[in-house]
Amino acid sequence: MGLEQLKESAKSLITLGPARKDHWIGLRTAVGVFAPLIFLMAIDRLDLVVFAVFGAFVGVYGRVDGYWNRLRMQVRSSALLFGVIAAALAASHLWIVHDQPELKAWQIVGATTLVAGLCSVLAGFLRLRPAGSLFHIFAFAAIASISNPVPAWQGLLVAVLTMMLALVIGAAGALGQWSSLWQRTPLPPLSDNVRSAIWWEGLFYILTAGIAGALANIVGSRLEAGHNYWAMVAAVVPLVGHTTKLRMRRGIHRVLGTLVGLVLMALLIVLNPPLWLLLTLIGFFQFMAEMLVMRNYFMAQIFVTPLALVGVSVMSGLSTALLYDRMVETVIGSVVGILGVLLGSWFGGIKRRQAGIDPPNPGKQF
Repeated sequence: MGLEQLKESAKSLITLGPARKDHWIGLRTAVGVFAPLIFLMAIDRLDLVVFAVFGAFVGVYGRVDGYWNRLRMQVRSSALLFGVIAAALAASHLWIVHDQPELKAWQIVGATTLVAGLCSVLAGFLRLRPAGSLFHIFAFAAIASISNPVPAWQGLLVAVLTMMLALVIGAAGALGQWSSLWQRTPLPPLSDNVRSAIWWEGLFYILTAGIAGALANIVGSRLEAGHNYWAMVAAVVPLVGHTTKLRMRRGIHRVLGTLVGLVLMALLIVLNPPLWLLLTLIGFFQFMAEMLVMRNYFMAQIFVTPLALVGVSVMSGLSTALLYDRMVETVIGSVVGILGVLLGSWFGGIKRRQAGIDPPNPGKQF
């Protein structure tokens, strides 16, 4: 890498992209996750927090202009997320062997790998944005890993109610704007190139998530790191982007942003704030993540890291072990993801030469 490339890479860490009314999506997602968490604390049911957090992911799919268009996107994302959460609960109750840690680790990786590929393809055909299956990987693996899951109906009820809240918040701005409420943008039909690209993307999600999870089990276990699915999440991060350069940059930003985010998380562990403040911080971190994710992925990760760690440790308590696990698994996953991008670029070059056209990119065509 030359000096100019190093300068460009360093500059990308502090350069903000153009604003796109990010404060509104940040506010909607922050309220969408904070309100259910405070309610669960009030009724002393923090064992259901994880279902509220993952149900609130529907809010992330609200970065769409036009209230009808947004509702369409969020209803579709709700259906897919509900299916993932239901499958995770079923796996945890009926299939995962929780009292055999080694077997459990491989069961989680195997099932989550299938979810990675299947949800990537479904997200493509449903035209979901953000694209890919990152949120579905995270939700499925985290819920399936719970050793003593709550009754399935309770988890699903909390998830559904949180999703409904996200839909209401997403449509709340339509009050007083009835004339534009029903205006919709028809989705163009998917071309053969885009359909092919969606299937190829699904294959690469399977490969990167599966390899990252396997390495996390083999290498991560020797390094005494848990949470193998964090590596799987990190591995698919670089797969989103219009160019190889941007995809690789996302992988690097993921690692560097996680490092800085871990410093912020360490400060929280030292301060050990009361529960109500932790839940408030989850809302704040969600707001900042959505404010920055489209403008600077490195900066967004600074807030995504404590958001994820606090979200999964509210019940068990903050622990320094989480810091080590997050770093090890993120490095494993990001390396695999970047190698997957390079492999995809090489493969795309072959396909392009064979067809004599630019490789299909679903993100550019809808």
